[in-house]
Amino acid sequence: MFVAKNLKVLRKRKKKSQEEVANDLQMHRSTYSGYENEVAMPNIENLVSFSKYFQISIDNLIQKDLNQFSDSDWENFSNEWKTEAKGSNLRILTSVVDQNNDEVIELIPEKARAGYVAGFSDPEFMKELPSLQIPFLSKNRKHRAFPISGDSMPPVISGSYVVGEFVQDWTLIPNGTACVLVTKEDGIVFKFIYSQLDESQSFLLVSSNPVYEPYSVMVSEIYEIWKFVSYISKEIPDVKLDDRDLAVAYRNLHKDICKILDRIDSKA
Repeated sequence: MFVAKNLKVLRKRKKKSQEEVANDLQMHRSTYSGYENEVAMPNIENLVSFSKYFQISIDNLIQKDLNQFSDSDWENFSNEWKTEAKGSNLRILTSVVDQNNDEVIELIPEKARAGYVAGFSDPEFMKELPSLQIPFLSKNRKHRAFPISGDSMPPVISGSYVVGEFVQDWTLIPNGTACVLVTKEDGIVFKFIYSQLDESQSFLLVSSNPVYEPYSVMVSEIYEIWKFVSYISKEIPDVKLDDRDLAVAYRNLHKDICKILDRIDSKA
């Protein structure tokens, strides 16, 4: 692994001292110095921090020897995210077809959630998944249904399935679009996304539940993005009305009761 050497190379390219990097990342200088000098190996949390700070994937930080990079290598490396975000490289997308050779909508069960991150490009894995058909969706687009857990994206509740449309060019996704992302670190996540591509080659992920803090994920850490088109739930979402909505609902209810009473009186 090249973590120690690469940290030093990246820091010098950023024209920062060890103390400045440590301060930026809110860690002790001695801790950061230990990582550069191979006294200690950073844990996964710190590797994620370095990845975001130096705008490099964890895989590249660990496996590539940046000391061997030429000027052209650095130029290609700096623009690598653009190629990935635009989908210029072919994204591997394994699909299943029915007896009529039409693509089906694969449904990822909750129990297969973790396995999908490793098996999304494996034809054998995809063949074992259940499938469904939704007539109103375009046959000219590729769709897939993903399990949703937790309470970060109301009104979509835990246990629901979000149906997403595959996105090839991530740079064309409008800010504030609800999407399912398949990521290396967090697996399947469902969030509103906002582009930070020009600034930090990342997307800001935001929940509809304000209790959850927004966070960023780098392009290099994303496998797939699916734009929300629909969701399937066994339960009716719990809708909370404010005072104005309650007043309107009460008036409508009162009118309905009066109509019923008038009908009863007219029949008496």
